[in-house]
Parts: sequence; C-alpha cells; structure tokens
Amino acid sequence: MTERRFAGTVALITGGSSGNGRATALSFAREGAMVVIAGRGAERGEFVWRQLEALGAEAEFIPADVSQSGQVEHLISRTIVRFGRLDYAFNNAAAIDVGVLKPSADFSEEEF
Repeated sequence: MTERRFAGTVALITGGSSGNGRATALSFAREGAMVVIAGRGAERGEFVWRQLEALGAEAEFIPADVSQSGQVEHLISRTIVRFGRLDYAFNNAAAIDVGVLKPSADFSEEEF
C-alpha cells in the first residue's frame, strides 16, 4: 500500500463545490486528508461532500460566503472544532483583481 502524503492533515478549500476547488478537494481526499469545503451553493457543496466521503475521507461541507468576515470566522472555527486543527487552506473563492499580487493575509478586508 502506498503512503498517502496528506494522511492525518486537514485541508480547507473555499469554492470547493466546483471547478478547481472541487478538483483540489478530491485530490486532498485521495491523499488521505480530512477535507472541509466551503461554498455558497448548498446542493453542489453537498454533492461534492458525498464524493469526498465516497473516497473514504472524513469531510464536511460548510455553506459560506467568504466575502463576509463573520462567515469566514465561523468557517475556520467550525473546521477546528470538527477536526482539531487546520493544516492547509486553498483560498479559491472570491477572487480579487486589484492589480497586486500578495499573500491573502496581506489584503485588507475592503480589498478582499
């Protein structure tokens, strides 16, 4: 059996219910991570959540609009309550284009 490189880790993927976010969530799950996906569409999010669980991953879908700071705080808090930690975050939702590249943490709330 091949060792799964993310076994025992927790990954949070915003925009995880479609496109690149979904693909990333499935990849983390295949590599052994526990996966939390966030998105605004409940039906799509729950569908991907079921796909993650079908791969044997511990997973959760948390409806969230990441343009709202309170919802982001809830998302992170709920992830940590459920899994006890957060190792990876793929900030795939709420893309911004302010003409500057910098780490997500360096953007002000207004820019985000």
